[in-house]
Amino acid sequence: MLTKGQVMTIKKLLNKNVSKRAIAKRLCISRDTVKRYADLNFKECLKFKTRNYPCERIAPYMNTIENMLKVSNEQNSAIPVSAIYDEIKNMGYKGTLRWLQKFIKTRKIKELGFNQAMIVRFETNPGVQMQIDWIEFKKDGLSAFVATLGYSRTSYVEYVDNESIQTLIRCHMNAFNYFGGICRECLYDNMKTIILKRHFYGYAKHKYNPLFEDFAKHCGFKISVCRPYRPETKGKVERFNRYLRYSFHNPMIVKFKIKNYHLTIDIANVEVLKWLDEKANKRIHSTTKKQPFELLEEERKFLLPIQKNYQGIHPDIVVKSYNENRTIPSNSLDFLNDIYKIPQRDMRCYDEFILQIHETTTKGN
Repeated sequence: MLTKGQVMTIKKLLNKNVSKRAIAKRLCISRDTVKRYADLNFKECLKFKTRNYPCERIAPYMNTIENMLKVSNEQNSAIPVSAIYDEIKNMGYKGTLRWLQKFIKTRKIKELGFNQAMIVRFETNPGVQMQIDWIEFKKDGLSAFVATLGYSRTSYVEYVDNESIQTLIRCHMNAFNYFGGICRECLYDNMKTIILKRHFYGYAKHKYNPLFEDFAKHCGFKISVCRPYRPETKGKVERFNRYLRYSFHNPMIVKFKIKNYHLTIDIANVEVLKWLDEKANKRIHSTTKKQPFELLEEERKFLLPIQKNYQGIHPDIVVKSYNENRTIPSNSLDFLNDIYKIPQRDMRCYDEFILQIHETTTKGN
């Protein structure tokens, strides 16, 4: 159906003796449409309604569509039409996404969609940068670790129940294994598990979490952080977060709710890996115009090799943490637990530790 402005334009141009062919070309419509409106007066033109789409194709899936929209409203979890399309397509729907969008809008079941904020993205060379973020699903009691490679846009997602430093390190290693290598730089926002104090040692010389800083050195990547209140700096992972929430997580919650299934972290991780492998990383990316997996094959040539599993910090000297004036009984070894604070380490620390104990006990005697 033409808009009121298009109808007025047709009438105006016809009064100026502009040909129907020229009008059709100018308005990007067919000559038959121009001819149809040319033979009617203005009031009759406005009586045309949007054509009514046949229901035969969509009828078998109406219950599924209505249930998904109803549950998404109840859960306050907006989902795009594309998520509904994927669901009914798996059930045998043969129509197009565009036709489904028009049908839903025409029937006024629900107008879906969201405004996507403009995010400035800076392109990087292969193997240079990986952007990392946490995304929280508070209503479901879950968080997700999200990592996106700057060049190929390949992404990795892992559901977790906490955002501790140990979980963060484990998720990094899983992401490196998924990508097949390590980028030279990892970009974060101001995570408390990453950065303790900004500009602590001077401008742009931040104080990082010692454990994570040691992990970064172990893997060979540089830690970079965004300026405060500037999440746009890591716009690639931010954009993927929105895609993950609306095209995977919310539809997954809706489907599980309809079937009365209980969602666990293990099940969520199985589902998200399947979604990453079969859809997210195989789709044609709107910016690169290529599949992320296709570009990942190029990027892997520039990634650093994956190191062995990280075992924690290995100091050269065991740090003492006791009061110099404390009297140590020479016939007891119970004091050692208080004097030496030793985290879990590998065996190479203990030779020097035994030497320290020997020197201390010798002085005590």
